[in-house]
Amino acid sequence: MAIPEGDDRVRRICNRCNFIDYVNPKIVAGSVVVKDGFILLCKRAIEPRKGFWTLPAGFMEEGESVEDAARREAREEACADIRINGLLAVYSVPRIAQVQIMFRAELVSDFAPGPESTDVKLVRWQDIPWSELAFPTVVWALTHYAETRGKHAFAPFSNPPGTEKITR
Repeated sequence: MAIPEGDDRVRRICNRCNFIDYVNPKIVAGSVVVKDGFILLCKRAIEPRKGFWTLPAGFMEEGESVEDAARREAREEACADIRINGLLAVYSVPRIAQVQIMFRAELVSDFAPGPESTDVKLVRWQDIPWSELAFPTVVWALTHYAETRGKHAFAPFSNPPGTEKITR
């Protein structure tokens, strides 16, 4: 463990070949998926937060674009095909080394629980189970989606003010 020349933080460095092991944040891609004013929610079948509701989202794979990752996650979690309509938000969660990129999307197929979900449903805004949502970023994405309803152009959102205590 040492600080490489020109760097500002301690990293793992191989003493033989000088390889520097950079550990970088993981990228999560997901979507607020809608159909006819209803929002697609997935009940998690896996930890963390098993049994809580979330949006279709998950870790990006090598070789994927962020949009491809969001579409794949909708297929994996909800057996759903989606059409991405634009970037909604980019959230930083340094506490767990994640960058979450969320899109607005439209459901263009039927849906069913995938292997990572025990249930999938379309809900009206007033029926969102707010106290049963899995992660703060799900709440943020839904709230930010509501702020953009009916808008075709807007600046993407980021972490809401005052949320540093839960992200760091």
